[in-house]
Amino acid sequence: MRHLKLPLGMSDFEEIKQNGYYYIDKSGLISDLLVRKAAKVTLITRPRRFGKTLGMSMLAHFFDIEKNSRALFEGLEISKQKELCVQWMNQYPVIFLTFKKVDGLNFKSAYEMLEATIAEFCQRHSFLMESEKIAKEQKEVFQRLKECRASGTELKNSLEFLARMMQIHYGKQVILLLDEYDVPIAKASSNGYYKEMLEVMKAMLGSSLKDNPSVKFAVITGCLKVAKESIFTGTNNFVSDSILSFGFSEYFGFTQKETEKLLLDADAAEYALAVRKWYDGYHFGNYDIYCPWDVLNYLHDLQDNPQAKPASYWKNTSDNAIIRSFIDYAGSNITRKMETLLSGGYIVQQIEENLIYDYLHSSEENLWSVLYLTGYLTTAQKEGCKENLKDGEYALQIPNAEVMEIFESTIKKWFDDTAKLENRQKLFNAVWNGNDELLTDEMTRLLRTTISYHDYGEDFYHAFLAGIFAGAGYPVESNKEHGEGRSDVIVYNPREAKVAVFEAKYAKKLCDMDKACDMALLQINERMYAEEFADDYDEILCYGISFFRKRCRVRKR
Repeated sequence: MRHLKLPLGMSDFEEIKQNGYYYIDKSGLISDLLVRKAAKVTLITRPRRFGKTLGMSMLAHFFDIEKNSRALFEGLEISKQKELCVQWMNQYPVIFLTFKKVDGLNFKSAYEMLEATIAEFCQRHSFLMESEKIAKEQKEVFQRLKECRASGTELKNSLEFLARMMQIHYGKQVILLLDEYDVPIAKASSNGYYKEMLEVMKAMLGSSLKDNPSVKFAVITGCLKVAKESIFTGTNNFVSDSILSFGFSEYFGFTQKETEKLLLDADAAEYALAVRKWYDGYHFGNYDIYCPWDVLNYLHDLQDNPQAKPASYWKNTSDNAIIRSFIDYAGSNITRKMETLLSGGYIVQQIEENLIYDYLHSSEENLWSVLYLTGYLTTAQKEGCKENLKDGEYALQIPNAEVMEIFESTIKKWFDDTAKLENRQKLFNAVWNGNDELLTDEMTRLLRTTISYHDYGEDFYHAFLAGIFAGAGYPVESNKEHGEGRSDVIVYNPREAKVAVFEAKYAKKLCDMDKACDMALLQINERMYAEEFADDYDEILCYGISFFRKRCRVRKR
């Protein structure tokens, strides 16, 4: 395998290009913004880890009058458009800010992070204090912003103010680039200060975007469009580009062609099927898109170890709280749809793009929309969809093996937590007293409260069994070598010197459940799963269990 210099976790275009990191050319975004989709304000929404910040950094380096970026763009697609480069490259003052760090457990700490974001920009542009074109009063406000001493009103108007200062200094309108604009609002919604932060961000963005003569045009990125909160209301010539749109689909994430070339350049074409299974499956506009964060991480691991297996890198960048909150909300209708998705099928849903963060959990429709717009679901390919979809309806499915694993692990954790809240004492008493009839009733009752995955396969039931006991503090072994084979689940009760051996079978038909129980008990006997415990435990309880969907039958040897 050929070792490439991969830009893991890097979002600065200049750093990547100057230091020779592998770069997939996305410079076509520049000409599309200027020519094909020219607008006063362009909002681009994509899931996290799809290259939004790197794309914005590229735009900033291309336009910024304070830089000389010709060498950075040499050989890229945009460099072929000579007239456009002469007209736009390094010809305009740029305000480039990312709000991804504006977070806090309360409004005060988040507000301070917002102040620090503005102050950092001012510090990088301290030369404006020396400009003879800028009035003394403006310099005083600038100094207060720089030192985090500005009033609330000054902070709310800071973007409009800075654009005006830069226009006065350079004699040209400003290009405004705002990355992850909705992070402060999303974090505020999660931590209970939504109204306070919304007021600040609404004023800050509104004053800078609406009829601002100092701004030539603006590009904004985020995960969700929050138009109903009127941040963008009244903005002239406003264009919104989401994963449902067809405008900039190929510029965020890796296309099939780009991924194939990357693997070829790394001499790793043999891993193409694994990469596709785990990290492909997103459909943005007309493009089939891979998650770039995952592809690069897996390729990096393969360069160190050619035997490396695909992993869920996306999961490690967030707590995936949206899935957990969705499952907590779940009623019987949502549960059925979730099980359809987890079995590899699709569901049909209305998608609402204009969402209000404070009401994301107010309806089932909102929740499905959020899962789709944030990348946990994608549109099903037309050839696999048999539905006649109405306007606004989409067939949705889980995009790939990585997201499937995220759903499954989140559901397993949810079940473990939920099971802890259930009164399981009857179930435990039934196990240790050998009461298989009561154990059947209690196991079935608990089974009906969970969401199944693996299409009711044996893996699901093994996890279900182990979770019941592990969550209560019992020592549990799952699929460990015992006797002459591997028993499904072993549960220990050291205090009473008892051990329970469970062998589970999945019955394909309801009428086969008794036969499946007998087969499980026969396997325990023939493979002598219980023999090794005879010397250390006073009582060994052996149970054959059969499952059919959300039904359970238990028999004791």
